[in-house]
Formats: sequence, structure tokens, C-alpha cells
Amino acid sequence: MADQTKTGESATNDERAQRRARRQALIDAGVNPYPITSEVTAHAAQLERDYASLPEGEDTQDVVSVAGRIRALRRQGKAAFIVLEDVTGQIQLFCRVNDLGEEGWGLLRQLDLGDIIDATGRVLRTRRGQLSVAPTKLVLLSKSLRPLPEKFHGLTDREMRYRQRYVDLIMNPEVRDVFRRRSQIVSLIRRHMEADGYMEVETPMMHAIMGGANAKPFVTHFNALDRNFYLRIATELPLKRLLVGGMERVFEIGRQFRNEGMDLTHNPEFTTMEAYCAYSDLDGMKRLSEGLFKAIAREVCGCEEGHEAIVYQGQRVDMSGTWHSVPLSEVASQAVGEHVGMDTPIEHLRELCRVNGIEAEDGWGAGKLLFELYDELGESTLVNPTFVCDYPEEVSPLAKRKADDPRLTDRFELVICGHEYANAFTELNDPVDQAGRFAEQVAAKGMGDDEAMGYDYDYVRALEYGMPPAGGIGYGIDRMIMLFCDQPAIRDVLLFPQMKPEAVTRADIASQLPEKTDNTAASADAIADDAESGAAQEAASRPAAPPLSAGLTREQALELLRRHNKDPFHIQHAETLEGLMRHYAEKYDPANVEFWGQVGLLHDLDWEESQDPAQHTVRAGELIEAEGGTPELVRAIQTHNSDNNPELPKPETKMERVLYAADELSGLIQAAAKMRPSGSVADMPAKSLKKKFKDKRFAAGCDRDVIRHGAELNDMELDDLLAEVLDAMKAIAPIGDIYAKGEAAE
Repeated sequence: MADQTKTGESATNDERAQRRARRQALIDAGVNPYPITSEVTAHAAQLERDYASLPEGEDTQDVVSVAGRIRALRRQGKAAFIVLEDVTGQIQLFCRVNDLGEEGWGLLRQLDLGDIIDATGRVLRTRRGQLSVAPTKLVLLSKSLRPLPEKFHGLTDREMRYRQRYVDLIMNPEVRDVFRRRSQIVSLIRRHMEADGYMEVETPMMHAIMGGANAKPFVTHFNALDRNFYLRIATELPLKRLLVGGMERVFEIGRQFRNEGMDLTHNPEFTTMEAYCAYSDLDGMKRLSEGLFKAIAREVCGCEEGHEAIVYQGQRVDMSGTWHSVPLSEVASQAVGEHVGMDTPIEHLRELCRVNGIEAEDGWGAGKLLFELYDELGESTLVNPTFVCDYPEEVSPLAKRKADDPRLTDRFELVICGHEYANAFTELNDPVDQAGRFAEQVAAKGMGDDEAMGYDYDYVRALEYGMPPAGGIGYGIDRMIMLFCDQPAIRDVLLFPQMKPEAVTRADIASQLPEKTDNTAASADAIADDAESGAAQEAASRPAAPPLSAGLTREQALELLRRHNKDPFHIQHAETLEGLMRHYAEKYDPANVEFWGQVGLLHDLDWEESQDPAQHTVRAGELIEAEGGTPELVRAIQTHNSDNNPELPKPETKMERVLYAADELSGLIQAAAKMRPSGSVADMPAKSLKKKFKDKRFAAGCDRDVIRHGAELNDMELDDLLAEVLDAMKAIAPIGDIYAKGEAAE
């Protein structure tokens, strides 16, 4: 596999060299491969419409200029056929030497797939029925130096598609369609809001005080003021200040920034639309939501009025009629199989959480416990649009309390297909109550909640002047795009989703640089150093290592493990790590699956007998070498304990970094699985694992700092690591489940 990859890269580099040579030849011949101007008088789709009735084999005298990228090129004697693609579609160029002349035909011989050209000529339809332009003039507009990939589609290329979105857009017309529809949806939202009397406004991106939502912010330093500011996590508080100022209906579409994980429905940088309407309430926000979503279904998805139904990821979603409203407690009750509510004894709510694998903190009240039951168990059961109402005040610091039960708030979340699409309040406008809620948030921050809000003195002061009763709502625009474009992941609807940094080698940089420039220019080495690439780049450019030898068979390794470990739990843990390492070896190093497996199997060989963190793996190394194991096997195992013994080697190779991350995290996953009714990882959602990770009191023996460092070692976001190892645990089941039951028995 490695040889095939190298061969493919070598062929690509050879092709790039040939294209650079053709570029230089054009320049030497006086042809500018990147001219300043071009002329376009027609597009492919327009020509197809205008000449739909043109008979086969008939020419016209109509001269047009088209421009686009060459997607196919076939030379046939004194004729050539080019498929030209523009923003609207494809059109054929029927090139003939007599039409183009010597200069144009010479240029045609220098063209490559991917080049962008301008063609001017008459419109005709060939005898085979293909609408074409017969050019009398060709102009090269942009020489493509990098060949287009033969295949650039599907899950296997997903990360490359996100990172090189420009290639994704070239190769996959359906991707371009998604982003056309995104633009159409955002435009429709603006028109819908303006037609309803709302005014679009803009509020600051940087806030001195974190507020408007519970989330972890990005922090930046404002040099002029010499203090830290937060990139906004919500637009709520500035927009409600405008209601105080007399603007009755306002909305803002803009980016929010939350320094949290990335998964199928979350990106640290995302788009929302928040709207606030004076003299309205929660019912007003429900009607706004129904009207907006139905309008998108009709205009973008082609639904008929009164029959607004779409399909999302195989599920039929019926948006017609009046949407169902249901109290949060009712959804939680259906999920647990009995009636629960704010009057349910707290200890019983805690027991329901425990039975359902939800770890409850000591300080949680009935509202928070009830919310967790809904959030973990009930939300995912809702498919058709549902307004989940009556949220506990404990989890709604900015919403107005309900008049008939102050323990609840006048709030709803719009849930479709198990995901939240909007969050709405009857807005809190009592300044004294708001000040008290802010004070509670500050207290939570003091107890370690880094997502709690700060105390916003100015906002309370604004409320003291009087804010009219109002309804407010926030929509996740990216999730709306996912829904109406039937896309499974948020990255599929973001042109440039956040990605981990790419390792670029010095050779990669050198391949792009000209031989000389007009002014002083940095070398490839200087550029690489400036980018602080260093060791990661060098590692990426190293040749593949030869296959590794453990020196032991799997049977010998297992017998050695059992000789020094009598506790079934330790053996089960070793077999789980073996399964995980084999799983990852298939992905990263298929030539060394057996070696990776033995590293996992023997990584804790000496723990049961020594129980000494500082000397852990030292004795294991001696035992393995005495049995005939190789130094490479010993080294790989010892790296995972280098935090406790600085004399041991640190994890450097991919295998060693995977072992470091998977060992500690697998323990947390199994502890979480033990809490579930099934006792299995198979039905554990990633969201549940993330909550367990954040709760420092859960499985306190699992070192969160080690897991975080494991994510860093593997160049991964923490949430990505949690989700990936959880998926790996599911993939190797039932080994992991046996381990969970063994831990439970202990």
C-alpha cells in the first residue's frame, strides 16, 4: 500500500513538473498564461435553453464567448473536442484546425485538463446531436499546474474534501448545489424577516463580558485597552439592548464562536440568526418558526403549500399544519416510562438518572435532573417539528419564569429529527430578577463552571430603564442548511470548516516556489521555519519504515501475560487494548497489525505484580526481553508510562501516541458503559461520553489531563478523540463489553 501511494505521488509530481514546463514554454513564446482580461457573453445553461430546438448538423451565425475549466479533452486528427465547464453546466467546444488557425491550434496542443480558457465562436449542433461552440479563437486564462484527481468523492476522501474545498467544488457538482442552496436559504430568511417587519442590525464580535449563552469562549487580547475580550458566543444581550432603545423588531445573522469540540452537528465557528420582537411572547416565536421553515420547504425544496414534507437522512419530516407543543417533563416521562416532573422527589430523579447511565452531580436540583433525563433520553425520540416547552429555571438563566409555576420558564426549543434547531424565550425584562440570575451564574463560575456567564452590569442597567415584554429566538443556520439540503454533518454545509493544521514538508513548499523572483525571497527552509512546522513536517516526509517484529507470537505473548496476571480484569483490559491497537493498525499501519496488537496486549504486563507507577513497564521490559521480545516492542510499551518515569522514552511514533491516548480513555469509556442499563458501549452516544469526561468526579481515577495530552499527541480535537475511540470500542465489541462487565463485577 505504501509503495502504491508513493507511486501515485511520484506520478502527480511528474505531471506538475510537465505542466510547469508548459507554462514556461508559453511565457517564452510570448503568451501570458494568466492574462488580465477576458470576455464572457454566454453560459452553458443559457445556450442549452436558447438553442434547444436547433436541428442536428445545423450551424448558426451566432457568435458567443464562453469561458470555464477544461473537464475533458480529446484530440482526433485535425479536430479536437473539449468539454468546458462553467458555473451553470458544461458545453462542448468543437475545435477544427481550419477555424483556429496555426496559432490557436498550437495553443490547443499546450492545454491540459483543469486549464481555464476563453473560447469565441459560432453556435452549432453536431451531426451526433451535441450542442457545441466552434471556436475561431482560444485564450488561455489560467494554466492549471496541479492535475485534478481522478476520484474525489465519498467518505474515504472526506477530510481531504473539507481541507481542499476548492477541489471538492470542482469535482463534485452536488457539493456546489449544496452551497447554492445555502445562499438561497440565507437570502430567503432575510426576505422573510424583513417582510414581517424586522430590521437587520449588526452588533459587536468582541465582548468585554461573556454572556448570552452558556459556552466556553475564545479569548483574544485587545492591545489598545490592554485587556482580554471574548469572541461572541451569542448576540442576545446587545440585541435586547436595542429593544430598550425602542427598536421593536430586530434580527441579526452572523457568526458565533464557541471554544468547544467538533462533531457532526458542532463547529467552533458557526452561523446563527437571532430575532427579538417587542410586545410578543413565546407563541409569537412559534408562529415565526412555523412560517419560516415552511417557506424554506416550499421555495427551496419545492413543496406545495399545506404539504411541506421533506426527507432528512431517510426520515420523513412533516412540517405541515400546526406543530406539536409538549412540556419537557412529558418527553422525559415518556423516555423513562413513568411520570416525572418538578414535584418528583429529587432522590427518585437521581435514581432514574443512575439507572439510565446519567451521572448526576450532588448540587443539581430537580430542574437540572429533569433536564438531563430529557436531554440524554428524550430529545432523540422526536422526529417531526416539536416545540419542547416549560424548561426548568435552573437551566434557563435568561428566560422569564412562568406565572403559574416560577420553577419553570416560558421557553421552548424546536427539535426536529432529534436535534435542536431553535431556542426561544419570553424574554426576562425584570432587572432585579436578571441581576439575581447573573449572580447565580457568577457563583457557578466560581465553582468551576467555565461555561457560566459573567455579571453584565450594563445590561442590567439597560433593563432598569425598562424593556417591553418581548419574545426572542435564536436559530442554528448551519443545522437548518443540513436539514433542508439533507446533509449528515455540519462540515458538509460549511465551505471552510475548522480542521487540524496540515503537515506541510519543506519539499512541498519548494515544489511551489519559482526558480527566482524579482526581489529578495525566502527559501523553502526559511518559510517552513516561519510556519513553525519543524518536527511534524520532517516526520511527514520520512520514508516508510520496514515491517516491525515483536519477536513473539500472539500465543507466546498471551501466555506471558497470563503467567504474570491472575486477575481476570487485568487480562480483559489487556485484550481490550489489543483489540483497539489492532483496529487502529488497520487504519494507520496495516503492515504491522500483529506488532500493534502485542503492544496493546502486553502494555500493562507488570502492573499487577508491581503496582508502582514509577517503575511500571521497566520490569515488563525485562520480562519481554527474557521471553525473546524485541527492543522495539519493549520501547513501544514503555513510552506510555513516560509521564511517571522521565527515564523512559516518550511516545513519538503513531503507534506509541495511539497507545498513550487509548489506554486511559478506554478506561473512562468502560466506566461510562458500566453505568448504562445494557452495560455495553454499543448504545452509548458520544454526547454522553463527553458529559462524563467533563464531570471530574466520575471515574476520578481516569486522568483527564492524560486524555487531553493524548489528543494533542495525535493532533486531534478532544471531542474528536472521544468520539473516535468510542467508535473503536464499538467496533471491537464484544471484547470491550466483556471488559465493562468485568469492571462492574469488581
